[in-house]
Amino acid sequence: DQNEEDHLLNIDYNSLPTYPIRPSYRDNPAKGNIDTHLVSFDPCQDDPYRPASMPIYQTATFAMHSIEKFGPYDYTRSGNPTRTALEQLVASLEGAHAAFAFNSGMAAITAVTRLLKTGDEILCGDDIYGGAFRLFSKISARQGISVKFVDCTTIQTVEEAMTDKTRIVYVETPSNPLMRIIDLRKLAEVVHAKNMLLVVDATMMSPYLMTALRLGADVVIHSGTKFLAGHSDTMAGFVCCLTEELAREIAFVQNAEGTALAPFDSWLTLRGLKTLALRQEKQQANALKVAKFLAEHPLVTAVHYPGLARDPHEEGSKGLSPAAAALHMSQCKGGGSVVSFETGSVLLSRRVCDATKLFKITVSFGSCNSLIEMPCVLSHASIPKEMRSLPEDLVRLSIGVESPEDLLADLAQAMKASLEIYQKVKSAEIAEIAVQRSASRLLSNRSG
Repeated sequence: DQNEEDHLLNIDYNSLPTYPIRPSYRDNPAKGNIDTHLVSFDPCQDDPYRPASMPIYQTATFAMHSIEKFGPYDYTRSGNPTRTALEQLVASLEGAHAAFAFNSGMAAITAVTRLLKTGDEILCGDDIYGGAFRLFSKISARQGISVKFVDCTTIQTVEEAMTDKTRIVYVETPSNPLMRIIDLRKLAEVVHAKNMLLVVDATMMSPYLMTALRLGADVVIHSGTKFLAGHSDTMAGFVCCLTEELAREIAFVQNAEGTALAPFDSWLTLRGLKTLALRQEKQQANALKVAKFLAEHPLVTAVHYPGLARDPHEEGSKGLSPAAAALHMSQCKGGGSVVSFETGSVLLSRRVCDATKLFKITVSFGSCNSLIEMPCVLSHASIPKEMRSLPEDLVRLSIGVESPEDLLADLAQAMKASLEIYQKVKSAEIAEIAVQRSASRLLSNRSG
């Protein structure tokens, strides 16, 4: 009895795993066609009832076998079978040692910042999501973690910006919303030569189109709210870790801070993932048609889409540079479904957004229905104007699975209606200016 008492009192609970043990997918990623893997993945092989869909374990606690015999789960904050199933599927898609599901994309990014300590530095791409900018510049800064924003499309610029305090290089590719492309393979070489971590937010592509861990990243982040869940009905975030050491650190943070994804949201994301391949193929095909339509439209001055390269021999051609587009396609298997464009006028861009009928005006992207917004007004408004590298007239489209003919017709009518309103407003402004000038001249003549 004394021996049992001593044993119980001497258990080092901090040494116990902070997440349920699961297979590593670093050297055993999803095999075969990802389309098949997404729908054939069996997350509940040990369930005696063999359910066709992963059950929702809607419980806060799990009963122990005895006071000293722990099962794989005890408290849903630390682990839940529905969430484990989702984490295993995402890890297999990315080729990660382990993946962890959080209650939002921002919670996932925040967890990665917990790898740092006071005095450390984040070297960050200068075209990133507004929420990430706010986190780094406002919250991380309070913890004594500095952040430096640089153009990461040029590797030399990154090297020159590195200091002995830099611990993480954080990038998006394609970037949101200007679609800047970063050479992950070359960047990884530079980062690892300095014993730093390369963290890639790959939300714009999803693991269906790009697996950044295989391109040299140490950590990959996804906002699961976007393409993975895919239906604008739940929020989720993922941190995919290349190594066991990183996985243990992120799991500890997830458990300690209580930011894990709830069972029902895990189930919704699992359900969404089943159609990821179907959705992204359709969205991507639609997006290319939209990008080409915009590139030929006289009201559009610039188009940003990874799947569309401008013709260097054609004056006025719109799209990414051929080099950037080729680099992107060497890292991904498609251009994705987010397109941004410029009109040269903030007023005109606003009118286009308001005039669309199929496109919903909302932040976010990756849903199965099409969305439209102006980043400087919505998704990136948290970035101070003097620090934004975005054109004020930039419009971002997230292309859905609708009929491409309907999407093009909606954009065409929105452009036409916007131009008419724009011209009326400008005519009124010109008339007002003329009246003011006439009145000014009249007053001047009278005073003379």
